[in-house]
Amino acid sequence: MLVGSVNQERITKFNRTQQFLPEDYELLLAFLAKFQKLVTTPNILTEVNSLANQLGEPERSQCFEIFAQFTINVALLDEYYIKSLDAVNTEKFVKFGLTDSGILTLSKSNYLVLTDDLKLANYLQSVEVNVINFNNIRVFNWK
Repeated sequence: MLVGSVNQERITKFNRTQQFLPEDYELLLAFLAKFQKLVTTPNILTEVNSLANQLGEPERSQCFEIFAQFTINVALLDEYYIKSLDAVNTEKFVKFGLTDSGILTLSKSNYLVLTDDLKLANYLQSVEVNVINFNNIRVFNWK
């Protein structure tokens, strides 16, 4: 979302988003618009920050400007802190790592998870967490 907000054409050229198309950005925005709240964690936002840091200038600085405005101005963004101790105590921490284990911990509170990570999506589904794999939406171009 952040890379597309700066430059949709960059999506296919940036190594972390090259599997997506500019149309996927529009699809993602349309999907997210259907929700009253977006839920995140500091770990997720840290990964977004690290991803944006890999961009060259001026797109890197533009990403950070958009990121700052999004987190400040978007009333629909709820950020929940998951203690690292709680995340590392999940059954699958070694398989998924800190950020995804935090998602697992938080999502058990009845949140829908959107991911493009097939391994994570399959596991969440197996433990009855509501999850949508973004790649499935892309296939059907659902809006």
